[in-house]
Amino acid sequence: MKKIVIPFFILLLFVSTTLIAQRKKKTVETEQTTNTQLVVGIVVDQMRYDYLTRFWSYYGDGGFKRLVNQGFNCKNHHFNYAPTSTGPGHASVYTGTTPEMHGIIGNDWYDKASEEEVYVAFDENYNSVGTTSAAGKMSPHRMLTTTITDQNRLHTQFRGKTIAVAVKDRGAVLPGGHTANAAYWFEGGKDGNWITSDFYMRDLPNWVKDFNASDAIDAYKKPWTLLKPLSIYAASGSDESVYEGKFEGETSTSFPHNLPQLWEQNDASSILKATAYGNSITTDFALEALKQEGLGKDTYTDFLAISYSSTDYVGHKFGVNSVEVQDTYLRLDQDLERLLNELDAQVGQGNYTVFLTADHGAIHASSYLADQKIPAGYLNFGSMKARFNEFLQYRYGTTDIVKTISNYQVFLDHKVVNNLDMDLDDVQEEIAQEILSYHNIYKVYTGSQLWQNNYPPSSGIAHLIQKGWNQKRSGDVIFVQQPGYISYPKTGSTHGSPMIYDTHVPLLFYGNGIKKGETVTRTTIPDIAPTIATMLGIAYPNGTTGNPIEAVLNR
Repeated sequence: MKKIVIPFFILLLFVSTTLIAQRKKKTVETEQTTNTQLVVGIVVDQMRYDYLTRFWSYYGDGGFKRLVNQGFNCKNHHFNYAPTSTGPGHASVYTGTTPEMHGIIGNDWYDKASEEEVYVAFDENYNSVGTTSAAGKMSPHRMLTTTITDQNRLHTQFRGKTIAVAVKDRGAVLPGGHTANAAYWFEGGKDGNWITSDFYMRDLPNWVKDFNASDAIDAYKKPWTLLKPLSIYAASGSDESVYEGKFEGETSTSFPHNLPQLWEQNDASSILKATAYGNSITTDFALEALKQEGLGKDTYTDFLAISYSSTDYVGHKFGVNSVEVQDTYLRLDQDLERLLNELDAQVGQGNYTVFLTADHGAIHASSYLADQKIPAGYLNFGSMKARFNEFLQYRYGTTDIVKTISNYQVFLDHKVVNNLDMDLDDVQEEIAQEILSYHNIYKVYTGSQLWQNNYPPSSGIAHLIQKGWNQKRSGDVIFVQQPGYISYPKTGSTHGSPMIYDTHVPLLFYGNGIKKGETVTRTTIPDIAPTIATMLGIAYPNGTTGNPIEAVLNR
């Protein structure tokens, strides 16, 4: 009897185990082949994390609140490198790595090979499309690695589309990657057209021509008025403020800003870039691209990369604490709601995935901070340069040992160093010691230090500087200003430092494949691309140094 019963249970156990294994295998296979139809990447230029919390009670339910309440909020999200500026920010979001790898070390930088300043996206080898000016001579050729958008194109045998849209050229060119079907940016000026480069196409599609020929831009040639009563803007400073800049022709910083009256003095439609309307124009165009390009309509994942550039222009002009910044975000909230509603209608709820982040944060106007008795102020580069040249002349007998100073980096002429029969490490160290002695300089690093040492995240600023330093492109000596100190006019806000006000930005995920929840575990900008790649089941960008954020993924 026992000889019969025991094999029966063994057989039953074997069958059960096999069925469970097959079920697990089927589940895994389903997960690996499940794709979202459309990924929408949103980068909000100069968005500090606290713009979510400061303005929270004034947002509607369908924009930022929808993304937070129905998606996943990474509350402790940071840039893990410096400089924190637009070019490196957009490149890092989409490549999953830092300037150390992807090579975008600034918006502009001194190029050692050509011995001149270069712009991140400018490419003499390509021509403008949609304009007779040079504003379209752009490509991503300076970005050394692939992007998540490139990897999706490769994975789908180029059947999945990539369309990138931004007011700024670099805000479209870099997210689009090397293989984008199209990247469009807003030229401004008299015509106010959306343009591109023949890197992507020889002629604008008819739908873009029709959009440019329409009255879409003219609809925003109107006074910039407050969206809500002034009393609602209690999360900001005074509307009339000495810490804010003005448009050409204005005598006051307060609302309303009479754009029709200021139009010609501020390069016509270009003035819209520095208003909340610039984001609305971007949304209008992105929605037209969504419809006309048929994004998210088949089984191959498409990418729509949208960068909201006007938040940066407004922040630079008016500052972190301005009513203008708050109004811009309240209006952006409405634009996001409009975007999400259209995605629901065109692609369908549950068929698309959204991530939203920023390319950098921003500091309050240092003049405002100083008036509140917070340590802050301005670097006097004029006096620093005069003192520095005196040091060079005294120590080396010539100022020619330095080619230039660019992006807080000193570029040495290595031939002059060799002719002086000096060791490069010693020259770098001497210059670093000299600069460190200057008022309001906080830290200084040499290229030799960054080359020879490995600074872990626990080392703080040293780690951020190293991750932003590219061996072939960056300078010989890198200096960091004191916290709260900037090189900028005394009105408006800026960014670029490794300080937390420039590194702490939002990261929101929403939609297909995304859990609902939040985390205060530290995440970094290079984590975004591998997270999306893992969700899609595609290869990581080829320079990826970030890690997928496991808590985000609904696996």
